[in-house]
Amino acid sequence: MKLFHASASPFARKVMACAITRGIEERIEAVTTNPHLSPPELVAANPLSKIPCLVTADGLALFDSPVICEYLDSVGDAAPMFPPAGGARWRALKLQAIGDGIMDAAVGRRMESARPQEAARDVSMARMKTAIDRALALLEGDLPHRTADIGTITVACALGYLDFRFAQEPWRDGAPLLAAWYAGFSANPGMARTSPVG
Repeated sequence: MKLFHASASPFARKVMACAITRGIEERIEAVTTNPHLSPPELVAANPLSKIPCLVTADGLALFDSPVICEYLDSVGDAAPMFPPAGGARWRALKLQAIGDGIMDAAVGRRMESARPQEAARDVSMARMKTAIDRALALLEGDLPHRTADIGTITVACALGYLDFRFAQEPWRDGAPLLAAWYAGFSANPGMARTSPVG
């Protein structure tokens, strides 16, 4: 399998953390890619020129981290990261959605911050920050569990991205219980071996 990724992408980190959690990372060839340059090899696999993008062993191109992670959950013999049914499944999917939402807003803020300052940009960035703050409050009141599944991995990747890109805005001040959860969960191999750089 070939994974187009960037080490600073929280969505690519999520994919690699899932692969490590399942013990299949050695089956993946990681190709560092700048999607903003629309490199031909990436565009051939994903016409949206977005990462992460996984090309499976049989040549199927998959994009969007939830889809890629669900595919990886079908590879190998490890316990599933996507619970098959019931309340555990819906909780894991809810946590994945809130984590992905935090990452969407944080990446959006990061991209907006690189543009010239103007009122519309500032309003957009403030809206994204408020969404992140509300999501953190939700998680503070309904902490993720300790099991490494798709939901907890996604939330941890989102929190790691906030540390990486917005260290000047310490989220832990308003979410001490979530901060304690994250400190413990970060020791999982999938998290510890995928810290963002760049």
